[in-house]
Amino acid sequence: MRVLLVEDDPMIGTAVHGALKDAAYAADWVRDGRVALDTLAIQHYDLVLLDLGLPGQDGLEVLAAIRARRDPVPLLVITARDGLDARLRGLDGGADDYLVKPFAMAELLARMRAVLRRKGGQATPRLGNGLLWLDPATHEAGAGEAPAVPLSQREFALLHALLVRPGAILSRSELEDRIYGWGEEVESNAVEYLIHALRRKLGADAIRNVRGVGWMVAKGG
Repeated sequence: MRVLLVEDDPMIGTAVHGALKDAAYAADWVRDGRVALDTLAIQHYDLVLLDLGLPGQDGLEVLAAIRARRDPVPLLVITARDGLDARLRGLDGGADDYLVKPFAMAELLARMRAVLRRKGGQATPRLGNGLLWLDPATHEAGAGEAPAVPLSQREFALLHALLVRPGAILSRSELEDRIYGWGEEVESNAVEYLIHALRRKLGADAIRNVRGVGWMVAKGG
């Protein structure tokens, strides 16, 4: 799960960026509205966290530009602007949620999960394909009626990427893109290692290899 953080305050940005990485998100951080738009034009993101008081281009202008491109990326505004008018402008302008600073990191992560559920059309907190399930709040997974097992951060990130699109084949580069943020060293054979670990926890057939193409989880019924 790849997230773009757009925040110019170094203290808040450092704290949020660290919390995202600790929660197994591949998180990239930019500090300027124009840079955010350029970044979104060349890199796919699953969610954007957008501050409004930005240098270069105001956050509401960035939001308007994103939606003018017909980019449906889920977007959560995080800002110190707590007035009703600002909240209405953000939500009416295309934001999926609006969180006022200061906020608890646990609430931010919960709101992110809620936004992603709504955008994905999911009625329950868990992701699943009828064979496997994954709980984004606890980072636990299970196969059928078997007991839940805890996942490491990167095991969670990889399985999440597959269960968001059951039946779709994701290549090595697509999976690495969901696991690693900017500046993080991509470890050799990391994808194979993580898939091996997940199969040990969830069963040999939990993740299928399509030789020469990538990996997938069954679409289920």
